[in-house]
Amino acid sequence: MSCTHLENSSPWEILPPVKFGLFFELSVPRPFSPEREREVFENALEQARLADELGFECAWAVEHHFLEEYSHCSAPELFLTAVAMQTRRIRVGHGAVVCVPEINHPIRLAERAAFLDILSGGRLEFGTARSSTWTEIGGFQADPDDTKKDWDEYVRVIPQMWMREYVAHEGRCFSMPERAVLPKPLQRPHPPMWVTVTSPGTELDAADRGLGCLGVATAGFAEQERRTREYHRRIQHCDPVGGSVNDRVATLNFLYCHEDARVAAERGLRFLGSFAMLNAHLFFTREAYPTSAYQSLANLAPTGSGGGNPADPYGIPEGICVGDPKRITEAIRRWESIGVDGINFIVNGMEVIPQPAVLESLRLFAREVLPQFKKDAPVRAASGARSEPKANGVTTGGRA
Repeated sequence: MSCTHLENSSPWEILPPVKFGLFFELSVPRPFSPEREREVFENALEQARLADELGFECAWAVEHHFLEEYSHCSAPELFLTAVAMQTRRIRVGHGAVVCVPEINHPIRLAERAAFLDILSGGRLEFGTARSSTWTEIGGFQADPDDTKKDWDEYVRVIPQMWMREYVAHEGRCFSMPERAVLPKPLQRPHPPMWVTVTSPGTELDAADRGLGCLGVATAGFAEQERRTREYHRRIQHCDPVGGSVNDRVATLNFLYCHEDARVAAERGLRFLGSFAMLNAHLFFTREAYPTSAYQSLANLAPTGSGGGNPADPYGIPEGICVGDPKRITEAIRRWESIGVDGINFIVNGMEVIPQPAVLESLRLFAREVLPQFKKDAPVRAASGARSEPKANGVTTGGRA
């Protein structure tokens, strides 16, 4: 199966409005205790419930292991199930499951994802990843040189487990005799599939396989525009790994909205600084293991978060959604002008911002910013050539 290119596409194609999600790391400050963990989890669930009421599109959860303080989200399927059971409309997203056999068996991933899709009423987004820290890869004694090959095998086999009544597989990282992998997901042909993008080049892996591009590392406008343009060019000729093509591009951002720009900067920059500090202490695979399989350190911290942005009166990094509603709206307009379909926000970290302030930030964003990007708002135009991928024998999981 391959995607065919539409020859008469316009570089100014009208696109649906950008959509917004929340992105949960579940970072827990020391000293650790079960009560502290529960507080962080309950706060996140309250944020997800409010986001559902306010009109956010998706609640994403990472999968991380052993990352003290930075992320305690080691069972995202449980967190996302809790979100699904406490909400009615918002989608739930794996951002993403780790596709490495020492960490997750592919059959169990297919089963759990299908189960969650059914429980949520068909609201699952299925992101995939291979992990980037040595703390995690080494902790499970996985071989860094194998993780990309593992991931590639997973994203090809898992959709077959969802679409076919019986599946047998003889592969490099796992094999199975013919079995019925149950249950099957509610969405047809299966939930939209994504791959997390933390370093340049992964967006090409996503495009070649017909997968959505889920940015989980911050990038500046110029770099994101380059990645987005190349992704949309390349996905026109993809060979889909599943039964549908997901051609959406989402990027990661940080959100703190306050009517007083100075207060927003003070609180927001403190939040950004705590996240950058935790990110700086991660032990990335490339630092520990001599391998060409990991080309970068996969830095998730916002660009410029240490030294600030001299062009901004408060030193807020380029494109970061911290400020008053006007500043945040302007930043989002710039993001959508380069072809980004979705922006996923981290709204707190290490509980630096008190929970009532986080909730009020979300309400203000929904009141003053979100309406400008609804379906009945003025349409937007893509900045680069972008035609709708059409796959031979598969449906397109486009932008609703």
